[in-house]
Amino acid sequence: MDTDYIVKRITELRLKKGVAEHRMSLDLGHSRSYMQGISSGRALPSMTEFLAICDYLEVTPKDFFDEGNPNPTLLQTTLDKLKGLPESDLLIIYTIAERLQK
Repeated sequence: MDTDYIVKRITELRLKKGVAEHRMSLDLGHSRSYMQGISSGRALPSMTEFLAICDYLEVTPKDFFDEGNPNPTLLQTTLDKLKGLPESDLLIIYTIAERLQK
């Protein structure tokens, strides 16, 4: 994993969220060009800014670096909804997921 991965992943997750670079920059409290500098690879965020970006994109740092999870926000939202279901409903959803993976 290298800096290209970080740049691409931020861009990928930003696009999935449907937010323009300039809007994300402003929402994070920076100039309009802040995210453009990151997306172009000219700059990388500090650790504090990286954590703020993860929070903005609604992903954990662990999910950010999970290359096998193309849509961490949707997965986390789904998991949050599943937590409130009774065991009988969870078993039904589990069975459906197993069938879909075949």
